[in-house]
Amino acid sequence: MAFVFLRETIQAYRERDPAARSSLEVLLCYPGLHALVWHRAAHALWRRGFTLPARVFAHLGRMLTGIEIHPAAKIGKRLIIDHGMGVVIGETAEIGDDVYLYHQVTLGGTASHRGKRHPTIGNNVIVGAGAKILGGFTVGDNARVGANAVVVAAVAANTTVVGIPARPVERRNRLSPCFDAYGMPTDGDLDPLLRDLDTMRADIARFEERVARMARMPVGE
Repeated sequence: MAFVFLRETIQAYRERDPAARSSLEVLLCYPGLHALVWHRAAHALWRRGFTLPARVFAHLGRMLTGIEIHPAAKIGKRLIIDHGMGVVIGETAEIGDDVYLYHQVTLGGTASHRGKRHPTIGNNVIVGAGAKILGGFTVGDNARVGANAVVVAAVAANTTVVGIPARPVERRNRLSPCFDAYGMPTDGDLDPLLRDLDTMRADIARFEERVARMARMPVGE
């Protein structure tokens, strides 16, 4: 089982990271993979009731990789943690298959109770660098979270969100999900707030032009 996990995860890195030149390079030099190995050991201990040793394993993994994953967090197959430094994954977080996380991502909680308080991330989700997903809601399959976004509410499947607080952006000409580096739109789509500001600027320019024409008209005409 451990061999299958390593083989699948290494292959995922090689397919999605153009900097990965060989399987051996991924195995030896990728802290995201190392963090997952430590987490698998810690999670196995946690499930068997050895909570303190599990926390110790998780702490060692954090010291060695800069990636903090609570041993109770549930992680699916082929997770990629790119660069990795500063990633935090909370206790009740759940991550689906084929998810891509960049550095400084936080899957955090906003409540102090012991129940579900961290997000559930669906399959094939990309979370850009510095993004914070805070709360016990779901980010749907194939969603994209832009770099530095702060997500405080559920994200529907096949949706891209950007900004603070995160808002959906319109995605055009997408027949199927594809890889979006850092979770950001690359096909010319804009943050809806920026699009509204551009529309307001155009309206103001047209209004000023009309006023200028009226000012140039002879009196009494």
